[in-house]
Amino acid sequence: MKKKLSVGAALCALFVLITASQQAVLCCKSSLKLCIGLIIPSLFPFFVLSGLLNNLGFPEILGRLAGKGAEKIFHVSGTGFSAFFIGICGGYPLGAAYIASMEEQGKISTEEAEKLLGFCNNTGPAFIMGAIGSGVFHSVKAGLLLYIIHILSALLCGLILSGREDFVSAPLSPAPAMGFSSALSHAVRSAVLNMLNVCGFVICFGVFTGLLEAGGFLPALCNFLSLHSGLDYQYIRAFILGLFELGGGVGAMAGFELNAQNLALAAFMLGFGSISVHFQTLSLIADREIKSARHFTGRLLSASLAAVFAYIAGTYL
Repeated sequence: MKKKLSVGAALCALFVLITASQQAVLCCKSSLKLCIGLIIPSLFPFFVLSGLLNNLGFPEILGRLAGKGAEKIFHVSGTGFSAFFIGICGGYPLGAAYIASMEEQGKISTEEAEKLLGFCNNTGPAFIMGAIGSGVFHSVKAGLLLYIIHILSALLCGLILSGREDFVSAPLSPAPAMGFSSALSHAVRSAVLNMLNVCGFVICFGVFTGLLEAGGFLPALCNFLSLHSGLDYQYIRAFILGLFELGGGVGAMAGFELNAQNLALAAFMLGFGSISVHFQTLSLIADREIKSARHFTGRLLSASLAAVFAYIAGTYL
């Protein structure tokens, strides 16, 4: 049954693509521009750096420094907790890529990787303060506030999802640290492949939302929800676009004034990451035995917490 529904949905998408081919081309160009102008410049250097740090043995170094605290508070190893710093500095889906890399090299167990995915795959400062703070609200202060809320929500999410069980280190056989030249070469190759993967999903979902717009489905849904919720049409549109692809949702917020309601919307989208980010994460762990259920739960919980905190903070702006 599921296969038939999937095939039916794909055929419907093909029909819309054929009938709105010009719109699809324009959406594809727009998504490519987004990748070239924002996604690649903001993510690629961090992909290389995170891969380099991992290959040089940074997780083990941080593990020795943060081991006891990470085990007691979040019930993960200090080695695994290094993914939080990578994710919060680099942005989606860098945290997931780093976790998958550590699990593949035997530095963390599969169970720990799943737990880390719940709170270590986050939006980076470049996107939050650049695209949201300066780009949408024209306020560095708002961007910094959203970044702080994003970090606190992720940490609180980690606490909630950690459970009460004590951390027990699994018997692992981690790969030895590489020399610098080998580590850099490997990091660059991995970064290129991961970057292509990310941009592919950004373009795919950019075209998908564009076809929904061209087919009249998105305007009809926005009108219906706006009519029955009392919320502004553009607010609903930004929210729906943000659910599918974070960049599209942020772009739809252009011109929004800085207030508690709009700040909460931005915080929720940043925390959730979008369905596109979830598919990017799935593709990064596809060859591993890591399950993604905790990642989706963590993103939804973190987004909800961030929206509440941002709304409260926004009332004092």
